[in-house]
This record gives sequence, structure tokens and C-alpha cells, in this order.
Amino acid sequence: MSVSTVGDEFPKQQARVRELLAQYKALSAVGTFGAFMIEKVLQSADEAAISGDVVAVLRSYEELKGCK
Repeated sequence: MSVSTVGDEFPKQQARVRELLAQYKALSAVGTFGAFMIEKVLQSADEAAISGDVVAVLRSYEELKGCK
């Protein structure tokens, strides 16, 4: 049994949400607001990862998981 950590899953979630962002952008005007919100989540996640702030990473990880 393999145990995943936030350190393992965080970049996977970032990649998943980046793919989701591309899908929203492909929706043209309909996906504009969704794309904007996803970009904000990704920006926060990138900043958290760069800062090394564990609390910010955990918060961003939860936000990334919530992107649909």
C-alpha cells in the first residue's frame, strides 16, 4: 500500500487544474468567469509553493481539489 502525501499530490492537482483551465478557456465567453476563478486558485497555489509556507500549501491544495 502506497501512502500519498500533500507533497506528492499538490503538483498533480496543479497539473489537473491547469488542464481544467484550458477546458474552461475553450468555452469562450461561457467559461470566462470560471477560467478567471481557476487562474486565481492556480496563482495562489504557485505563490504558496514558492513561499514554502506549509499552511498556505495546505489551503491551496484544498482549493485545487475543489476545482471542477
